[in-house]
Amino acid sequence: MNTPRTTLYRDKQNAKLMGVCAGLEDYTGINAIWWRLAFIILTVSTGGIGIPIYFALGLLASKKPANLYVDQDEQKYWQRVRQSPKRTAREIRSQFRDIDRRLAEVESYYVTSNPRLSAEIERLR
Repeated sequence: MNTPRTTLYRDKQNAKLMGVCAGLEDYTGINAIWWRLAFIILTVSTGGIGIPIYFALGLLASKKPANLYVDQDEQKYWQRVRQSPKRTAREIRSQFRDIDRRLAEVESYYVTSNPRLSAEIERLR
């Protein structure tokens, strides 16, 4: 599952410094403010270890491609895939089952309310 949409990128468009926190926001769906606070707390509580971690992530992560997502819905979908692929697959299967059920209801309604179509189907059997 290593596609361009499941990779951590630096988001320079929404960046404050190097785009690491904005990239983490895009990757996880957690607001960049919380990532920035986490790096500050990590830096203060460990005597400065947060700064090298931030810059290492900034140097190792690639820049986010310009047209990675078509729209916000696609971005949210890929965030869910990165967080829990199995849950996302279950949700998609559930949506397809719901669509299939609704189509069966429409088909049933149309066939039962149209006697000519029903007679034609019976004649074909």
